[in-house]
Amino acid sequence: MKKIVSILLLLLSTAPGLLCAQSLSSGSTPGKTNVFDLAVWTVDHNTDGLLLKAGADYGGEWTRDISINSWNAVSLLRPDVAEYSLWSVTNDRKTIGHQYWDKIIWVIAAWNHYLVTGRDQFLTQAYECSKATMLQLEDSVFDKTYGLFTGPAVYQDGIAAYDEPVYEPSFDDKSYVLDHPNSHHIMCLSTNAVYYQAYNCLAEMAEICEPAAVKAYRNKAKALKRSFRRQFYNKPEGKLYYLIDHQGRKHEYQEALGVAYTILFGLVSKSEAKSIIAHSFRSANGVPAVWPCFPRFSKEKPGRHNVMIWPHVNMFYAAACAEAGMMNTFWDEVNAITRLTLEADSMPNFHEIYTIEGIPSGGWQCGHLWPPLNHQTWCATGMLRIYLNNIIGMQPVMSGLRFRPIGFEDGKPVVVKSIPYRNALLDITIKGKGPHIRSFKVNGKESKPFIPSSVTGRTEITILLN
Repeated sequence: MKKIVSILLLLLSTAPGLLCAQSLSSGSTPGKTNVFDLAVWTVDHNTDGLLLKAGADYGGEWTRDISINSWNAVSLLRPDVAEYSLWSVTNDRKTIGHQYWDKIIWVIAAWNHYLVTGRDQFLTQAYECSKATMLQLEDSVFDKTYGLFTGPAVYQDGIAAYDEPVYEPSFDDKSYVLDHPNSHHIMCLSTNAVYYQAYNCLAEMAEICEPAAVKAYRNKAKALKRSFRRQFYNKPEGKLYYLIDHQGRKHEYQEALGVAYTILFGLVSKSEAKSIIAHSFRSANGVPAVWPCFPRFSKEKPGRHNVMIWPHVNMFYAAACAEAGMMNTFWDEVNAITRLTLEADSMPNFHEIYTIEGIPSGGWQCGHLWPPLNHQTWCATGMLRIYLNNIIGMQPVMSGLRFRPIGFEDGKPVVVKSIPYRNALLDITIKGKGPHIRSFKVNGKESKPFIPSSVTGRTEITILLN
């Protein structure tokens, strides 16, 4: 009860006008309701005008943050904010801007934005922007020998994410990865998974905007998948390599975000995904960003990007577990981050990073401990992704929303209200637990588990799971 009161006090005292336009109620544990409401509040709290900031202690200038946040939930819940923010990290809407190696994730977010909003003008501009950026990157950072794209791992712009020889001890005072010369020609798991999905999304965009280009994008995706599996997938051991360094050596560390994207984007089969997850290390508080510890770090001095919990990574990893049918691991990850969010500090807070012991921290990098940061947006939207895409099961497609809900693990009812979708507001009630749908009703009438994109007005959906 104390935790419930603290969250309500936080919401009411800090931003009373923004108190959860969307709300969730449940017969399950109070924490499940609290963390959803806190996540919605965090998004609104971190919105400056129409610009979505990376966090309470950050601005909005990172392409990857804005893309991941829009893709996770903001394009659905706050479409105008997502659209403004997505364009804010481009160069006059002509090419995608900022740090080169993972900015192509914008393409994935842009395609998702179109699916949930149906805005044709946005799609036309986004396709041209995405197309031009991919051409630039193919020309500048594609390694034809390996058939892979070079550059650091997704979001890991700190040198604490890399072991030697990528990390160079003589540059130990430099935190930015590209200040270490050996980092420029590495090839990373998560980055190449994102390029693969970007090609798939470009093909989907081209189906509408430039049909003659579809085949070329499909073929490039297939070629990249072959190279990806050949270079990164260790099938006999059921593992994925983290990166290939400039000397051609494969680093056998576990990169949780790379594992998640590999599974979510279909770069491995479902049985292969199960094996990869089964062979992955998880701490009591969830999967660490990179495991195990690099020689220069330790349990007492964990690296900022090494043996630390980054909740946005855990939520992608949880989604990948659900995709693979590994539901026990899915719930372990979701419950761990819920617990950290609500209980690791004196006030509920989506901290950016935690130690594997569950303590808010910035981790060690360049010889000093970095401070913990508050109300991180992609931690909040990662949790919303889990609720909206998995627990409630909303899956956007061209013609509308498909539903593949799993409900709560204890089967208790869950009710979420006022979910905006194009020209409708959805009130959704789920009873039981999945994955099988026993009954799906729209405004009281039995239906297929689908809502067409033409739906308008307040719409009540009731789902009974078996």
